[in-house]
Amino acid sequence: MAEERLIRKYANRRLYDAHDSRHVTLDDLRKLIGGGQRIKVVDDKSGEDITRSILLQIIASQEQFGTPVLSTQLLEAIIRFYGNPIQQMLTAYLEQSIGTLLRQQSVLQAEMTKALETPMAPLAEMARQNMEMWAKMQASMLSAFSPQSATDKGERAEKPEKPEKPEKPPRPEPGRRRG
Repeated sequence: MAEERLIRKYANRRLYDAHDSRHVTLDDLRKLIGGGQRIKVVDDKSGEDITRSILLQIIASQEQFGTPVLSTQLLEAIIRFYGNPIQQMLTAYLEQSIGTLLRQQSVLQAEMTKALETPMAPLAEMARQNMEMWAKMQASMLSAFSPQSATDKGERAEKPEKPEKPEKPPRPEPGRRRG
């Protein structure tokens, strides 16, 4: 993991990135964290570590204005765990689950990178499959329109049924007129 980046929060509620010597927003911090950067936010006046508070503000902002990750049911369940004897167990479980998810994501990204290093291999396989499918479609189309094409391949073509002769109208009985 990257080294913690120091962020100072001033009395006017502005955040200052000591590393880049510039003011930042919560969204800037979200992007830093998303890029793998660890942050530590301290109150400039008291020196108190307020990182958790700032991280919760970022989460609340994302949940309210972005695409939510935490459903209402999940938030209610988390609230119910506060003060519960198994609160620590929930914390450990969530940390382990997120850690596992991040490791799986890394493996998937590595596989995708490997696939992109030789981009022609998957494309060639896809092209081969497409050509095979096209040949099958073409063969079935031809056999549907041309019964000889099946006999050309050595298969026995079914002879089309002879159309039935239309029935002749019944002959009138002698002495009766047609009406």
